Amino acid sequence: MGMSMRALSDSRAMRRGQVVAVAVAVVICLAIRLFFLLTTHGRADVDIFHGFARAIEQFGPIRVYEQPLHGLPVYNHPPLAGWMLLGMSELERMGIPFLVLIRLPATLADAVSVVLVFEIVRQRARVHTAVVCAWTVALSPILVCVSGYHGNTDPVAVMFALAAAYLLADRKRPLAAGLVAALSVSVKFIPVVAIPVLLVVAARGGQRVLVRFSAGLAGLMTLVWGPVLLTVPGALKDNVLNYEGSRYRLWGLIRFADWLDVPEPAIAFAKGPGHLLFVLLCVAVGVWLAWLRPDGAPVVVGLTLALLLLLSTASGAHYLSWAVVGLCVSGMWAGLAYNAVVGVVAYLAYTGGSIVIWSRETLLLGAFGWAVLAAGIASGMYRLLIRPGATAGNHLQALTKIGAPRSERASELADHSAK
Repeated sequence: MGMSMRALSDSRAMRRGQVVAVAVAVVICLAIRLFFLLTTHGRADVDIFHGFARAIEQFGPIRVYEQPLHGLPVYNHPPLAGWMLLGMSELERMGIPFLVLIRLPATLADAVSVVLVFEIVRQRARVHTAVVCAWTVALSPILVCVSGYHGNTDPVAVMFALAAAYLLADRKRPLAAGLVAALSVSVKFIPVVAIPVLLVVAARGGQRVLVRFSAGLAGLMTLVWGPVLLTVPGALKDNVLNYEGSRYRLWGLIRFADWLDVPEPAIAFAKGPGHLLFVLLCVAVGVWLAWLRPDGAPVVVGLTLALLLLLSTASGAHYLSWAVVGLCVSGMWAGLAYNAVVGVVAYLAYTGGSIVIWSRETLLLGAFGWAVLAAGIASGMYRLLIRPGATAGNHLQALTKIGAPRSERASELADHSAK
């Protein structure tokens, strides 16, 4: 009895230590980003979003898609972003600076990502690994640059995508997962590659799970996207669904093609209609991994988003944030290596004269960072596929419990604790 009580006490102390470590990581995460948020103006995207907000005040969050926005780039953001900007305009009139408001969602999303990464990794690896991964997200120089300084919504969309996978596979909440998945693609369209992954995972859990997840996804998507699709479908398709990304050649496949003097028509095709092929490849790989390892849904979603960055035919400094969380949940060393190398790339890009004109040294380091990203993705896939004890039968047995009544799951948990 004495040894049992001592073990229980040690376990509680260890758990408190974990909670403290993650809580401190969250506080540090917020403090660093809030420092830049409150003391800097940010990059050009802050002013661009401010212009979008004023246009939305004038035309509304639906009709804005069909308006020529003079002096601004194409408005390529999903419908929920428009309502968010409209709300920020109201808050600005109350005295809160817009340059603070536009960077606050990504800042808060990073704090949520710290907790998500810890919880996801804790269930798949040792606790100290989970703590290191959580701290990697908290201190990520890439996320600090993008969330605290740049002023864009990429980290928010990534956080929602990872949260949807966590709710579906780890928390067994398919309805909530569907709702959060809809939020992810309604803030920024990049997590669309994760939606088929989540649908496969839900389908592997049985009809009840798939129906609940699909209901949440379709219900909120209809509410958010429906009015725009009914009112300005052509403008939405052109601005959001067919958006080809920036024209700059800073990173990845197009950067390599430029160095190798690939003919311009081939590059134009890759950046234009051909970019869909790379997106479909990301989806195919993600679906394959999800079918084989449905209980690894958060890792699969993270790797799919990282693969999207690897194969992207467009490039931008804030795109580098797509892979941070995904690599951290797929492997501690992959996350550390990516943040160490690409973090320097982000620093050089953001402290240079122009965010869209990189020095030769930054481009070369970016090429090395791309290789580090590729190695991290390969390592994550290997770890996912060779995990000991991972069999299709085990996955299905675990996932079918998603649809079980809560009382049944509680009973099984009590039985397991008694053993």
